Amino acid sequence: MVHQPHEQMTPSPGDDPVVAQVKPLIRLSVRVLAVLMALVIMWGVADVVFVIYGHLLEPPFMLLKISDILDAFGAFMAVLIAIEIFVNITVYLRDDIIHVKIVMATALMAIARKVIIIDLEKLTPAYIAAVAAVVLAMSVGYWMVVVLDRKKETKE
Repeated sequence: MVHQPHEQMTPSPGDDPVVAQVKPLIRLSVRVLAVLMALVIMWGVADVVFVIYGHLLEPPFMLLKISDILDAFGAFMAVLIAIEIFVNITVYLRDDIIHVKIVMATALMAIARKVIIIDLEKLTPAYIAAVAAVVLAMSVGYWMVVVLDRKKETKE
């Protein structure tokens, strides 16, 4: 169940004619998404440079405050999340399946970004509790996926 394949994107002999014609279009769409994500990553890297440069030019000159560092961390994490999404897209193109472990790892990175840049003074206790619940649920889910994957590998 960990690497649950969905329909292959290459037409197979038993495919409905409409489905067979649509699959190459879907594959092309995924390739376009890969190119767009590569552009997003490049823009994200430029944003990281811009954020750090901008904070270094603010008084006090060439010093970063904790809030500046957190801004930089948020920009870095956003780029890393984009890279993880790009990896998801390229794995999908290569294998025609969605790897749950990679998707869960991407989601964990996204929630980790949220936790890293969270401003506890501006948020309600309910919001913080909700983020904590998501962190716990994603962590347990990822752990379960990893455990199931290991069990599957030992059986093979």
